Amino acid sequence: MNHAEKARDLFREGYNCAQSVAGAFHEEMGLSLSEATRLASSFGGGMGGLRETCGAVTGMFLVAGMLMGYDDPADYDGKKAHYARIRQLAEQFRQKHDTLVCRELLRSLPEKLQKDPQPRTEQYYKVRPCVRFVETAAELRAEDFAGVDTLGITAGASTPARII
Repeated sequence: MNHAEKARDLFREGYNCAQSVAGAFHEEMGLSLSEATRLASSFGGGMGGLRETCGAVTGMFLVAGMLMGYDDPADYDGKKAHYARIRQLAEQFRQKHDTLVCRELLRSLPEKLQKDPQPRTEQYYKVRPCVRFVETAAELRAEDFAGVDTLGITAGASTPARII
């Protein structure tokens, strides 16, 4: 199963859009599914229901940061390269869906957007286009990781032993 399929299945299980994308990559990030979904839990609904940047997009950015981000504040070149990578990923998403903004992605919905999460019913899945956004965000390609020697996180004092 590829990452887009994993993300789709997680979304259909009830995880929010950001959790679905992060959860699809949890093994590559060196995290349990629970850790990845907790890390991304605030970003669903366009940042906690604010309907701003799509949660699938922020989930994609979170994954990119974990797998290809920089951690040295003095690494200007690393920061510059990473921001360029994020802009490239954003543009790929925008080319498919015209915007990165949750409320704009959902403008075709017949009902008013709610800030609080809605129950995941059959009707919810019939009208919500979010599964497409989750799949797109999880379609990170091998070339997106070009030049990456190690995937995962740097171990620090608080890193669980099972990750080290």
